[in-house]
Order: sequence, then structure tokens, then C-alpha cells
Amino acid sequence: MASLRKTQESPEKRIARGARAVTVAVFLSRILGLIREQALAMLFGAGFQMDAYVVAYRIPNLLRDLLAEGALASAFVTVFTQHKEKYGLEATWQVVQRALGTILWVVLGIVLIGEFLAPYLVSLLAPGFAPESKKELAVLLTRIMFPFLACVSISAVFAGILNALGVFFLPAVSSALFNLVSVTVGVSLYFWLRSTGYPPIVGMAAGVVLGGLSQALIQLPALKRRGFRFKVSFAPHDPVLREIFRLMVPMVLGLSAIQLSVFINTYFASFCGEGALSWLSYAFRLMYVPLGLFGVALSVAVLPVVSAQVAQGQLKQLKNTYASSLLMALALALPSATGLVILARPIVRLIFEHGRFGPQDTLHTAQALALFSLALPAYAATKVTTPVFYALRRPKIPMVSSFLSVGINFLVVLLTLKRLNFRAIALGTTTGIVAQAIFQVGVLNHLLKGINWPQLVSGTLRLLLATTIMGAGALVGKSYLASLEGLQFLGGTLALIAGCGLLYFLVAGLLGPEEALYLLRFFKRRP
Repeated sequence: MASLRKTQESPEKRIARGARAVTVAVFLSRILGLIREQALAMLFGAGFQMDAYVVAYRIPNLLRDLLAEGALASAFVTVFTQHKEKYGLEATWQVVQRALGTILWVVLGIVLIGEFLAPYLVSLLAPGFAPESKKELAVLLTRIMFPFLACVSISAVFAGILNALGVFFLPAVSSALFNLVSVTVGVSLYFWLRSTGYPPIVGMAAGVVLGGLSQALIQLPALKRRGFRFKVSFAPHDPVLREIFRLMVPMVLGLSAIQLSVFINTYFASFCGEGALSWLSYAFRLMYVPLGLFGVALSVAVLPVVSAQVAQGQLKQLKNTYASSLLMALALALPSATGLVILARPIVRLIFEHGRFGPQDTLHTAQALALFSLALPAYAATKVTTPVFYALRRPKIPMVSSFLSVGINFLVVLLTLKRLNFRAIALGTTTGIVAQAIFQVGVLNHLLKGINWPQLVSGTLRLLLATTIMGAGALVGKSYLASLEGLQFLGGTLALIAGCGLLYFLVAGLLGPEEALYLLRFFKRRP
């Protein structure tokens, strides 16, 4: 009976169901991620050790975004889904075993090279680091964290396979385990390392590696139950593996543009004074909480559905699926962006202003957060649009859009850095992402010869009206928070955020569109 209901479900509702499962898991992950960031802010503030940690973590993380959770995961899901549709699951498992073994050997080679090149990578990424001991600490932390790349690469492939099989919750919740393990290990080692003479931030680096390992291992039992058997093999000439790498090349180039943007931002931030890298990092992490909740969730849920639609030639259905998915994304991105812009300072104060993180850090982090948050609707649009290009076997289009984003980001930072200092980096990032989203939607509209504009325009206008009403409420409520302290400030801020969210969804529920509430209907009985 359950399988019958599943087959009768529309693609839009399957995406919403998958996204809901991911959202629940990602919510848990983001809460634990915020606890991790709070621990970093409380123990290290926004200074010497934290700046070194941000750069060191960014190096393997750049490669993770590039290879593991970006190009590799997307290419693997696309090929796995379409191969399964044509040849069945049993034949696909054999392909997966050969591909995974080969990928593991390649990634381990990259890790070894990274260990050797760590000093050069740090110098390239943050040439403005002074004194020399700051650079030396960043090199040490980079070498500790580089094996994280191998762990998370395997985890991303495992997650992609499970997503293609319709399992969304476990892969998403594995990132919650990463945050839990990394913060537990990191904080535990912090207190021990303080008595040994080693920089306590080393404990956080070790926690990252162990967290990545746990993220991969937790998914393995679910794969085994579905027939997967892991074999360490090396088959670079396998035709399906070649197809994966053929799809990956333009994806890697496109994602490399995004990482180039991160490199540019880190390069300029290293000259913006002590704490600039930390303020930008904390702000981006906060902005990424709502994006992770709905943008990443929808991206994960959309790819298997649209890949199957393309394999079956259902392009008309694909247009409707895309329009509904984009409205789902905007339904949460628009109010999130508005709330973060208006309430940036009280939110940063509430979450981070403890221990070594002072009021000045709050001010600068909030300024960066407000600028980053303006990009949330555009970020959400790219998260939904990019998987459609991958399913259509047009990965070069996201690649081109990424380079467009980098060029605009670089130009904006270059023109505004002297006047805006570190804020120029947040502004450049936002401007580049907005340009990328406009380009992608325009090109997809051309490829599909229309993407159901009446539905999109009507739905977006109603969402904007609901967001405006919510924003007015947030502005009124914000004026009452400035005079509050302690528990009154905590309670007032949480009550204002909850009240704004309730107001938005009440208005959106009255005005529509229907997609505005799709991701909230956890308990609605499905047809």
C-alpha cells in the first residue's frame, strides 16, 4: 500500500517529502553546527588562533566542496540514477563498487600531495598573515585536517547512492554526527592541550577529521542492507566511471570558479586586519543555516527526480517540477533573508557574544551577515536550478555561471575594498551570486522554451507581500530589544523570531502559493 501511494505521488510532492526529510536532519546538523561555532567563538574569539584555523580548515574544505560534496556527488547521483533506470539495481551495484574503489585511490593521492604542499597552500591563500607564527600554526592545522577530505569524499558518494535510492534522512543526518563528534572531541582536547603547551585549537582540527570519519561510517550499514558491498579496486577504464568523470570535468571547473571566489575573498580578507577572516567566517556560517535547511535539502531531493524525468523524456513534467521547486525555495529564502538583514545584530549577539567574543566582534559580524543574507534568494535559486542542468547533461552552463559570479565578485571587492574594508568581501559575494542566479534561470528558460512563468511570477509576488508584512513586524519588534539584557534579551529575541515566522506563514497560508507550505507539512496524510 505504501509503495502504491509512493507511485501515485506527484514529482513535486516527492521532492517536498524528500526535502522535508533532509530539512529535519539538516536542522539538527545546523543546530549542532552553531554549537560548534559557539564553542569556537567562546574559546578562541576572533583573533590569532581562530584566523589560522579558518584558513587551515578552508583548504581541505575547498577541495571537499570541489570534489566530494560538489562535482563527485552530483555526477555520481546522475549516472547512478539513470543507470539504475535502464539496467536495474543489481547491475548498478557492480558499477558502484568499481567506481568507488577508484575514486578512493585518487582522493588518497590528493591527500598525500596536500600534506606535502601545506606551507605553499597557506602562503598562497593568506599571504597577509603576520606574524610568521600565525602562518606556522595554519600549516600545522592544515596537515592535521587534510585526511578529512578522504573521509568526506566517501561519505558524499555513500550519501549520493542513498539519495538515488530514495533515502534522504540518514545521509543528511550524518552531517549532524560530524558536528557532534567534532565539537565533542575538539572541546575535550582543548582542556587537555592547554596543559601540554600545544595550541588548544589543534583539538578542534583533530575533531574535524574524526567527525568526517564518523559521517562516512554511519551510512555504511544502510548501504549494506540494500545490497552494496565495498571492494577496494582500481578500474580507471571502466566506461561508467569514465561517464562520471566526463560529467565531473565541467562541474569541477564550475565549482573551481566558486572556490576561486573563496580564495579571492580569503586573500583580500587576510589584509583587512586581525579578526576580519573570523568575522566573515562566523557571518557566512550563520547565513548558511537557513540555506542548508531548505536550499541544500531541495537540491538533494530535486536531482534524483529530474534525472529520472529526463531519462524518461518527460520534459513537460520537468518544467512544472522546476517551477514548483523554485517556489518552495523562495518561500523560505525570502523571509529568511529579510529576517537576517533586519535582526542581524541581535542574532549575532545572542549566539556568539560570550567569552572572548565581544561587542565589537558582534557589530562587525552582523554587518557581514546582513550583506551575505541579501544573497539567500539567489543562492536558493541556484541550488534548485543547477541540478536540472546536471540532469539534462549540460554541466557546462553552471560552470560558465560560476565564472561569471567570480568575475563580478572580484570586480566589486576590488572597487569597494578601500572604502568598505572586510564588508566589501560580503558585498562582492552577494553580487556575484545574484548575477549567477539570473544567468542560470535565463539560460534554463531558453533551453526548456519556457519554465511556467505565470506560476512563478504570481507565486513570487504573493511571497513578497507576506515577506514585507513579516519584515514590518521584525522592525517594530527590534526596537524593543536594544534595552534588554540577559535572560530578557534571550527570551525577547527568540520570541520575536518565532513571532515573525508565525506571522509570515499565516499570511503565506492565506495568500498562497500552495508551495509555500509544502516543506512544513510533516504530518499531512499523503494521497
